[in-house]
Amino acid sequence: MNKLSSYIRDIQDFPKPGIVFKDITPLLQDPEGLDHCLHNLCERIGPIKVDKVVGMESRGFLFGPLLAKEYNAGFVPVRKKGKLPYKVVSKNYDLEYGSAALEIHIDAIKKGERVLVHDDVLATGGTAKATCELIEQLGGVVVHCNFIIALEFLNGREQIANYDMSAALYY
Repeated sequence: MNKLSSYIRDIQDFPKPGIVFKDITPLLQDPEGLDHCLHNLCERIGPIKVDKVVGMESRGFLFGPLLAKEYNAGFVPVRKKGKLPYKVVSKNYDLEYGSAALEIHIDAIKKGERVLVHDDVLATGGTAKATCELIEQLGGVVVHCNFIIALEFLNGREQIANYDMSAALYY
């Protein structure tokens, strides 16, 4: 098993009964774990040209800026509805356990910019798909979708099948 798995703890019945939440906070608390995870993510992404890294609220904000630095790119947050202060475009989507809306600033991605999408977990794929659609709506080109964890049994990969994708851990 991947060394990173030792930093992930399972939380039963969170955020609701029947869900086994993959908690990355032990990973975040360990400098060696952080470094190992960042290098693992970059290794799986490979040497690609990236103009922007988009991280989804909220745990995509943790490694998104680190990836942006590694790829000499800017970082763009995608947030839940009503959290960004400037003009936005919005996209509704379904989650593993509900529905929500994501927003991005209208000037965050310029036409033709190459974008790496990052989040902590790929579950049902709704968040990743909505984010990719927002990027494309602004004229960006999604070059890769990257996750710390992919929950394969939830088939989220199907939602983003048109994009290159990698994860540090697969469950």
